[in-house]
Amino acid sequence: QVQLVESGGGLVQAGGSLRLSCAASGSIFSINAMGWYRQAPGKQRELVATIATGGSTNYADSVKGRFTISRDDAKNTVDLQMNSLKPEDTAVYYCYADEPSAGGSLDDYWGQGTQVTVSS
Repeated sequence: QVQLVESGGGLVQAGGSLRLSCAASGSIFSINAMGWYRQAPGKQRELVATIATGGSTNYADSVKGRFTISRDDAKNTVDLQMNSLKPEDTAVYYCYADEPSAGGSLDDYWGQGTQVTVSS
């Protein structure tokens, strides 16, 4: 089992910046990918960015060039630096991690979410 705890959300004006952090604990030795998803009111949860154990990254088109994901395996953390924020970035942001399961698939883990609100 992996536990994820996010921090760093808040209210910011359009054009501003926020940094989200997520700390993993528990069975962290087997974590594979980590990342961030978000869910706006009335919308489905969507991928924001992920980072693999080797450091390769994947971003949603809507955040490319504005957001940067990083991870520190020594500290078991994954961060999301968000710059040039837009009102449409307003959502609850969830930390994500996965690990291989005994059956060969992946077990997903989620944090409790942190609210990001961008005012216009």
